[in-house]
Amino acid sequence: MIDTHTHLYSEEFDEDRKEAISRALDKGVTKFYLPAIDSESHEKMLQLESQYPEQIFAMMGLHPCYVKPESWEKELDTVKNYLDKRHFPAIGEIGIDLYWDQSTLDIQINAFEQQIDWAIERNLPIVIHTRESFNETFEVLERKKHPQLRGIFHCFSGNLDQAKHALDLNFMLGIGGVVTFKNGKIDQFLHEIPLEKIVLETDSPYLAPVPHRGKRNESAYLDLVAGKLVDIYGKDFSEIDRITTENAKKIFQH
Repeated sequence: MIDTHTHLYSEEFDEDRKEAISRALDKGVTKFYLPAIDSESHEKMLQLESQYPEQIFAMMGLHPCYVKPESWEKELDTVKNYLDKRHFPAIGEIGIDLYWDQSTLDIQINAFEQQIDWAIERNLPIVIHTRESFNETFEVLERKKHPQLRGIFHCFSGNLDQAKHALDLNFMLGIGGVVTFKNGKIDQFLHEIPLEKIVLETDSPYLAPVPHRGKRNESAYLDLVAGKLVDIYGKDFSEIDRITTENAKKIFQH
């Protein structure tokens, strides 16, 4: 299994990071992809990557919740400097979040578009964060349409039409703990989405799957997400593992 989205470098893991990684490896998670947030956490993220060069891979990008009027341009300069300096498997997590702050929509769109341009220039996938902003996100993606533009709608929590729209735009859906929630709703239509368009993720330490809901999430719980897909798709665990792993490798070209 591949955890395509985990914040293993976050402070929630400061007490037992090594053990959390070991637990996940023991459960069959072979790779972990770390989404970037902003410049305050880059160093910690890259340091963790360097300690596990065969298993852990950092992305680079500016998270929409950290697009602030006073600092977003400087933050984007930092992202570009890193992208110019070395290879990253993806630009992420980037996108639009209107749950926390709607007043920054214009600059969120600017930051999103700029990072999409860099992804196209470098032929890299993007990992999209979209919260209460599907329409705005799709508008940007339609404007920026390009044969090389591809990636993952991380933590997908939209409806069937939105899922199909994402697929039409050459994106896969990142499925995590939400699929195990009674009110998550995506489990009701996911069987209509080809398994070849699904990747697994935890978004740990957030969104722990049932029965750990409300507690800290970790990559070792990825098997609970895969287990739910066993029920949804009626395939055995090894098949879910094989197909979603191939999908992640295709996206990240790793």
